[in-house]
Amino acid sequence: MMVADLLDMPLLLLLLPIVAFLYASVGHGGASGYLALMSAFAFPVTFMKPTALVLNILVSGISFYFYYREKKFRWNLFYPFAITSIPFSFLGGYLTVPTFYYKVILATVLFFAVLRLVGFLGKEKKEMTPLNLYAALIVGAIIGFLSGLIGIGGGIILSPVIILLGWGTIKQTAAVSALFILVNSISGISGFLIKGGILPESSFPLIGIVFVGGFFGAYYGSKKFNSVILKNILALVLGIAIYKLYVTA
Repeated sequence: MMVADLLDMPLLLLLLPIVAFLYASVGHGGASGYLALMSAFAFPVTFMKPTALVLNILVSGISFYFYYREKKFRWNLFYPFAITSIPFSFLGGYLTVPTFYYKVILATVLFFAVLRLVGFLGKEKKEMTPLNLYAALIVGAIIGFLSGLIGIGGGIILSPVIILLGWGTIKQTAAVSALFILVNSISGISGFLIKGGILPESSFPLIGIVFVGGFFGAYYGSKKFNSVILKNILALVLGIAIYKLYVTA
């Protein structure tokens, strides 16, 4: 995949910042969305995973900054998940799975992403419940491993868990998910690079494009931006990608 190939995909270059905007508005890095788009445009798996992680690091970092500035971050809601997720994300990033299994796993994760986006995985509870430390450690390990394995930050899985169990509000969840995604993406790309993986040079131009969408998405999201309709549109895009992944696996 060369830079010239990207220039021949204007639709992709238009959709990437939109995806970054939507995900950043809810405290996510957007890896599942980037992977969905790259899969839809028939990108090779060797390009998809490292590129998604790099873009994830950028957008989740921006999102965390804005939510932290709005004082939505809770350290005690973050560290139990991070303790186990970081080493397991490194392990997942170090491993490589066959293309068939990669597509099936990615499609399954995207399916849950759609359920989360359209609200099927629970709504914010009015009364918060204390965090279960042991459960959080186990959840962190599982999400971390999947994150590194398929090239996502894990926030799309962590968010519904926190909300369903009543461990944090939606805004607190967004702030925690943003930092969770950031550290797991860094850990996952580290495992990939230590194994000998190389970041595709053609992925670097995408950084600037995604930065714009991520910046504005994080800004409006942290300021109580209502993104219900936008998330439903994004769910439709992911749904199309899921279908493509399953039929081509």
